[in-house]
This record gives sequence, C-alpha cells and structure tokens, in this order.
Amino acid sequence: MNIAEKILARASGKGEVTPGEIVEASIDVAMMHDLTGPMTIESFQKIGAKKVWDSQRIVVILDHIVPASSVKSAELHKTVRDFVEEQKIGNFYDIGHGGVCHQVMPEKGHVRPRELIVGADSHTCTYGAFGAFATGIGSTEMAAVFVTGTLWFKVPRVIKVNVTGLFQNLVTPKDLILNIIGQIKVDGAIYDGVEFAGPTIRNMSIDGRMVLCNMAVEMGAKTGIIEPDETTLNYVKNRTTKPFKPVKSDSDATYKEVLDVDVADMEPQVSCPHSVDNVKPISEVGKVDINQAFLGSCTNGRLEDLRVAAKLLEGRKVKKGVRMLVIPASQEIYLEALKEGLIKTFLQAGAYVCNPTCGACVGGHLGLLAPGEVCISSSNRNFVGRMGSPKAYVYLASPATVAASAVTGKISDPRILKEA
Repeated sequence: MNIAEKILARASGKGEVTPGEIVEASIDVAMMHDLTGPMTIESFQKIGAKKVWDSQRIVVILDHIVPASSVKSAELHKTVRDFVEEQKIGNFYDIGHGGVCHQVMPEKGHVRPRELIVGADSHTCTYGAFGAFATGIGSTEMAAVFVTGTLWFKVPRVIKVNVTGLFQNLVTPKDLILNIIGQIKVDGAIYDGVEFAGPTIRNMSIDGRMVLCNMAVEMGAKTGIIEPDETTLNYVKNRTTKPFKPVKSDSDATYKEVLDVDVADMEPQVSCPHSVDNVKPISEVGKVDINQAFLGSCTNGRLEDLRVAAKLLEGRKVKKGVRMLVIPASQEIYLEALKEGLIKTFLQAGAYVCNPTCGACVGGHLGLLAPGEVCISSSNRNFVGRMGSPKAYVYLASPATVAASAVTGKISDPRILKEA
C-alpha cells in the first residue's frame, strides 16, 4: 500500500484498504476557524448535541478576518469564543496568539506523521507535508466529526509526482507546484491523493514541502502527502511531546499514474488569470504592469519566503504607484522576522506589513482590488473576485517573483533583478 492507504487503513481499523473502498475512519485532529466555525457550531446545535467527542482533539484558530473588521465578523468571533469556553476546548488560538491556521497547526504541534486530520478549510491538505493524511471538509461534516469523532472516506487513487534535479537560483517550490498544476490541470486529480517524492523533495525544507501540499487541492486532490524523513521528524519532535509512528509507502505500492518532473531547467512560473492551471514560464507572460504585490498567505507567508523577498528588496524601493503588502503567516514568524531585520527591510523598501491573517488572500478586509487593477500574489488562488473586484486580475507566483515585480512595477523574473 502507499502511505495514504496505510493511514486510512490504520484509522479505520483495517489491515489494508483499496482505492474506491468506503471506510469509516477515526479522526485524530479536527480544526476549524472563524469563517467555517460558526456554521459548524450552528449545525452542531441543530443536531441537538451537547458535548464534543473529544475537546483535546479539536483545534480552533481565528485567522480569516482578524481583527474583526465589521460588526458581523465580531459576532462570528464571539460565537466561536463562546463555543470554545462552553466545550472547554483548550487548543484555541485567539487574535494575537496564533496566525494563519495552516501555519499554526504544525507550528504548535498539532500535526504528526500517520495521523488523519480534517479541517473545515480546503487547504488543510497542507499538513501532508508531515506525513499525515489531511483533507478539508465542509462545516456540516465537521459538526458530525465533533459529535462522533469519525467520518467516512472513499479511499483515493494516488498520483505519484517524482521530482528530480536542482533548482536554479531564485526558482522555488512555488514554481514547482505551479508547473505541476499546469500539467495536471485543476480537474486532473479530483478526489485523488498526490504523493510528492524523489531526491528534490528529500532535499527540500519543511517550508517548501508545505507549499507543495498546500496547493494539491488546486488540482482537485483530496490530499497531498510527502513521506516523513529526518527533516520531518526533527521538526515534529521539536513541536510535540505526543508519540507518533511514521509510515511510508511500500516499494511495490500501486499508483494511478507517475509524473516525472525535472526542475533543473525550470524557470519561474506564473499562474495567469483566472485559473490556477493557466500557468506559463515567466518568459512567456509578457509585459504586465501591476498595482499591487502580495507576499503572504498559508502558501507563502513563512520565514523562508520572507527571507528571499527581503534579500531582493534590500537597498531597493517598491516602485511608485505599486502597493506591496507583506503578511507573516504567524506570530512566531513575525517575531523571528523582526529579530532578523526582515520587517525593517520591508518597511524601508516601502512595503506595508500587516498582522498575521489570511487577510488579502480571501478578499476579506485587506488589500482589496478595484476594477481593472492587477495583483501579483504569493497565495494559492486567482479566481474571479478572489481579492476584491470581479473585474480585477490576480497572477500567482513565488515570493521571489512577487518581490521583484514590486520593485520593477511589472511582472518580472527575479533572476534578472538579482543581476541588475
């Protein structure tokens, strides 16, 4: 069996499972945030439930609209806080104590190899970077999990993406995942798992691995996953005291298909409006002037991302007429960025640094675009209306490309800026 099948087999109490099989599995960890949480709570109460199945296995994080930007969002936050207190949920990260949910979950030790994790958010698949089977579910499904601690799954087929080669300077895991999505397409892996493997993955940082798994859902995948290795174990052991037992795919495991990708000659990639799979090498994008550059989100708001962007912005200025928003993914990352002087570099360059929040990524209350405006973003989606006006245009790229574009005022290859 492959790693995804092994985790589902363990969670459902079976010796083995096969693709297409329906299993009822026990959930190890369940997560909700301030947008999906109130709907989950409403469904939980409509069921007539009085007590969650296990208050220690639930994690609640406020991150999408923080701090509250309207009376409505304040009411949503209050609903969540009241539920947390009523149910005695200890793993609660209020404003000022966490950050973006998909960064906070592993950062605070709530993600471990071999676990089955569900979140009321589509990018829950991020946690597959740690050898867990993690997937997003709906708010009503989460209410059922809160009551029973279980959920049914169809065992997915798995696409194996075998990655080889060394990245060129300023070409990153974000460029890799955009390239893969461009090949598989947004509907090419519906309800499949995607296992990222190969020497390039083994040499990749945790931050980079999280980028890959985060965007697996943009291919329609049920989960993205990477076998745990020493890099994984070192990270997790420093974040949790709970025991865990990693699993890996068998050498004779079967896959729906195997996609081989060599990054040696890969140039920076750009996902053009209005679909994530509308991916082009940056040399084919042409001249695109920008109004806004966004560095952040659950995809690329990590320390590694801030470092590469700050290095390119050092001694340079954001071009007049361009707004650059920088949003660290968590309080922990923000503090470390302060210590390293990264925040100072961003401010001196003319960027606007915001509190840890989903903010601009979901068009909630930060960095909204007006009709006709163009944004280059390190986030994961460029759908119509995703960041404001449905008549705006969002391009997705790596933190390096975002920073370079902020300096030049147009979508630019960061390797050219480095040489300038």
